[in-house]
Amino acid sequence: MSKTAQTNLKISGRDNNNLPAWDLSDLYTGLEDKQIQKDLDTYKKSAIDFARKYKGKIAGLDAAGFAKMAQDCEKRSVLGNKIGVFAYLNMVTQMKNAQAMTFYQNISEKLNDYSKPVIFLSLEFNKLPDKKINEWLKDKKAAYFAPWLKRIRLFKKYELPEEIEEILHEKSVTSGEGWERLYEETSARLKYIVDGKEYNDAEIAKLTLDKDAQTRTKAGKEIARVCTENAPLFTLNYNMVIKDKAIEDIKRGFKTPVASQNLANRVDDKAVEALANTVRENYANIAHRFYKLKAKWLNVKKLEYWDRNAPLPFETDRKYSWDEAVKIVLDAYKQFSPKLYDLAKDFFDKKHSWIDVPPRDGKRSGAFAMPLPDKYHPYLFLNFVGKQNDVLTLAHELGHGCHMRLSSKQGDLNDATPLTLAEVASVFAEMLTFQSLLKDAKDDKERLCLIAGKVNDMINTSIRQIAFHFFETRVHDERRNGEVSQARLAEIWKEEMSASLGKYVNIDEVTENNWTQVGHFFWRPFYVYAYSFADCLVNSLYQVYQEGKVEHFAEMYLDMLSKTGVERYDELLKPFGLNAKDPKFWNKGLSLITSYIDELERLDKKLQK
Repeated sequence: MSKTAQTNLKISGRDNNNLPAWDLSDLYTGLEDKQIQKDLDTYKKSAIDFARKYKGKIAGLDAAGFAKMAQDCEKRSVLGNKIGVFAYLNMVTQMKNAQAMTFYQNISEKLNDYSKPVIFLSLEFNKLPDKKINEWLKDKKAAYFAPWLKRIRLFKKYELPEEIEEILHEKSVTSGEGWERLYEETSARLKYIVDGKEYNDAEIAKLTLDKDAQTRTKAGKEIARVCTENAPLFTLNYNMVIKDKAIEDIKRGFKTPVASQNLANRVDDKAVEALANTVRENYANIAHRFYKLKAKWLNVKKLEYWDRNAPLPFETDRKYSWDEAVKIVLDAYKQFSPKLYDLAKDFFDKKHSWIDVPPRDGKRSGAFAMPLPDKYHPYLFLNFVGKQNDVLTLAHELGHGCHMRLSSKQGDLNDATPLTLAEVASVFAEMLTFQSLLKDAKDDKERLCLIAGKVNDMINTSIRQIAFHFFETRVHDERRNGEVSQARLAEIWKEEMSASLGKYVNIDEVTENNWTQVGHFFWRPFYVYAYSFADCLVNSLYQVYQEGKVEHFAEMYLDMLSKTGVERYDELLKPFGLNAKDPKFWNKGLSLITSYIDELERLDKKLQK
């Protein structure tokens, strides 16, 4: 790294044995905090007062009245977010704690119940003629809330009568959210045994990244065993998730299972279809080609499914301390933009920790960033064990966090970044960190290992997520004709995985139930394509950055992130000379991956000499 990019931030005496855990006292001091009940009472009363003041009267508001109503609505939204986020964050680090789980469920039910009086609002908005809306938006204070209002109007033709909307709202905690909770709680309780030692979900996944092939095999087979053992429950669970969604989709008039998510993402159905088909057309040139190389490097005819992310035998088994990982990521951020660095470092040097790092028993697997209104700050959730991938995961989630800090300035009602743009900052931040590591590579062998690791991740993000998308699409389509059996789910899974990964990855009955590990299928149907969307978009954006033809790229990029909640993706990309509606756009993004594979083939030949 260049000396100008080095940070002076000091992280107080923590290492992998003493990793930081978040401090939620910025929200509440604990479950016994009396302010929680006071805030719940305020939230409940504010909804009742809001309905009393505005129900049936929206059409009669002038611009000033609309602006005041929106301000009241935003204030209540901020309070509800504070309560709900605290309950969720408190729960995900201790999912075997009955008190934390009960508290979360009770808070979810109360917030849901207390918000019923304001269901009328979007319905009344969508009964208004465009002329009325346009009159409001001529006023400066009213125009501030235009993005929120326009987003509500997107769903105008899909709304149902108020009494039905109220029933759907009230039942959500026992239908969609209830099935989601069953999946999360069951997954958190799963136990994996390897060589007599017990592992949780997050820990067993790390074993599949072990350099020792035997360790990976044991871990991979154990994951497959647990998936198969729990497949009957998760098959029922998944069928109910899909059926619950289908009932609502059909009642609202959505023609396809993916349509409602596309509308929420503010992308056209045809754009998503074009993305998915373009990625599928590149399966062979990217994934198949890469796994052929990787099988060769691992000295096997075929990779086992659990070996896809395995380290290469000749790479150094480097472990990163937490301090090292933070420094690498912050240095990369600072080299790109001092402003981005300033946004990022607050996650580490504030009095109250904004980040929860160590894997532990009962903690949810994976990683995420949790947004909060501008009055507060985002929180980051990791399961860090010191692998190179953990460094990139930190860069990814920190990218989310910085993005959230920028976009939250738009206000709680306006700031609604769709999933397709929510992953842009995180993937771009990963790329910056990867390039920083690559620049410091000591020789061709280390360079090859770094690029191979990056390609591995890019395939997981762009190729594999589209394979997941095709799996979801087929399952949701078949579910409309009746329940989909465990055997059929396994069959579709094997077909889609085989098509995407190619003949150099073994897909068989051992791992046929590993679909149960993909939490997004349960938490947010049709989320997965957003990863590929963002990866292709970022790859195109990063190539523009590398070309150096756009002046003040970093400033423009951060400005773009601040507007993702209020502007469409195609408009945001115009200043960078990118046309997301051009079919060639997706191929441009994928071409970056193929260029890396070209480099891998070149380095492989060079190292064999």
